[in-house]
Formats: sequence, C-alpha cells, structure tokens
Amino acid sequence: METAQVTTTDTALPAATARGTSTASRMSGWRRPLWRALAALGIALLAWWALTEGSGLISPIRFPGPSETWAAWQQILWEGYASALWYQHVVRSVALVTIGFLVASTLGVALGLAMGASRTIEALVNPAFLFLRPIPPLAWIPLAIVWLGLGDAAKIMVIFAAAFVPSVINSFSGVRQIDKPLFEASAMLDIRGWRYWTQVLIPGALPSIFTGLRLSLQASWTTLVAAELIGAIAGLGQILNQASQDIYPPMILVGMISVALFGWVMTLGLGWIEARVMPWRAR
Repeated sequence: METAQVTTTDTALPAATARGTSTASRMSGWRRPLWRALAALGIALLAWWALTEGSGLISPIRFPGPSETWAAWQQILWEGYASALWYQHVVRSVALVTIGFLVASTLGVALGLAMGASRTIEALVNPAFLFLRPIPPLAWIPLAIVWLGLGDAAKIMVIFAAAFVPSVINSFSGVRQIDKPLFEASAMLDIRGWRYWTQVLIPGALPSIFTGLRLSLQASWTTLVAAELIGAIAGLGQILNQASQDIYPPMILVGMISVALFGWVMTLGLGWIEARVMPWRAR
C-alpha cells in the first residue's frame, strides 16, 4: 500500500508542476507587455518633465509640461470644456468610432472575401473600387454634409470611408494567399456552400483579415478629429478644435493623449479577440 501511494504521489508531481508552469507562463504572457508599457510610460513622463519643467529647454508656450497638462485635465474632468465634461467627449467619440469601424469592417470584410472567392465579383466590383480607392477620406466631408447634414451620420460616413478600404484589401489578399493544396483538398472532400466559407475561406484568410481590421481601426481614429469638425457638439475632436482656437496648448495635449489612450485600448481589445479566434498565433 505504501509503495502504491508513493507511486501515485510521484506521478502526480510532474502533472502539478506542469500545470503550475503553464499557469505561470500564461500570467507572464500578459504581465510582460504590461510592465513594458508601464516602463515606457515612466520613461516618457520623466523625459517630458526633464525637457519642460525640469530644465526649461522647451518653453511651455510651445509645449506644456506635465503639471500644466494635469491642471487642464482636472479642469475638463470637473468643470468641463468645449460644452461638455471629459467623459462626455470620450463617450461620444468612442461611439462614433465604434459604429463607423463596425459597419466599415463588416461590409469591407464581406466584400473582400467575395472578391477573393469569385473572379466574376472581382471583375464587376474591382473597377469601381479602384476608382474610389485613391480618394482621401477627408474629401468625403463636403458630400457627407450635403447628404446627411451636420449630425452624427455625416461623421460616421467619413469614418466609414477611412476604415472601409483596408478591410476590403486585406480580406481580398487573405483569400488569394491561401495555399492551393487547401482548395484542392476541399474539392476532393466535396466541401461546398456555407461549409466552404466557414471551413476553408474564412479560416485561411483570418490572419490577413485581422491585419486589415487593425489598419481600419487605426484609420478610424486618425479620421475622427476631422470628422468631428462637422458641427460637433462634443467629442475629442471638438476638444482639439476649441483648444486650438483658444490657443490653449495644455488642453490640446489633453485631447491628443485621450485619442491615443482610447485608440490603444480599442486596439488591445481587437488583439484580445484575435487571440481568442486564432489561439495558435498567440503562442
């Protein structure tokens, strides 16, 4: 009996060690980027303080220091600026970016996959797409105002124009980059219809699709400021616009940091979804 107990215990130890190692590995997997980000943030803050308030090498008129920026942030947090509090600006901008990005990426991925899967659809759609593709997203602002007025719909249209193209191009490229033997194997197994899309085309194109989604999300945020110049009541772009008119550099910096912060958060969220959809790439 004693021998059996020892054997069982000895066998269980490696398994427990493996589980502990796996857990530690997963924890270090998300802690390492976090610590790197915090370290980079600390170095950036120290350099910012040293160049502005610490040494005076950069005049506060040209670039505000951390204390001035923090005071501006406190002002917009509790007193408001540009007709709204900070969280109201954030909620409005995040909502616009999310709606524009989701609509553009959904339609863009669908169109890109269809063009990649069918030569006929590519021949029909590609000429019009190539004609519209060189038009900058900001060039759609006058038409957006004429068609949709000064409300949120016009802003979403401009963000849509910026996010649509990367989704289409990368989804199309993802299908065309799938290995030919995979198509041959699916034909031998008589995989057709919906199964062909869900088991062959979409999984094969996923890496390129997520690359397009990241580019689309980035384009959405870079276009946000211009989109919110269209009669915005609130929004991060409205902060930047009003602060530039008031010649208020600390508040301009508050708006820039806010855009960067929430763009980074949404990019992290997209990366989390990618890791769940394609776990083999996260390892």
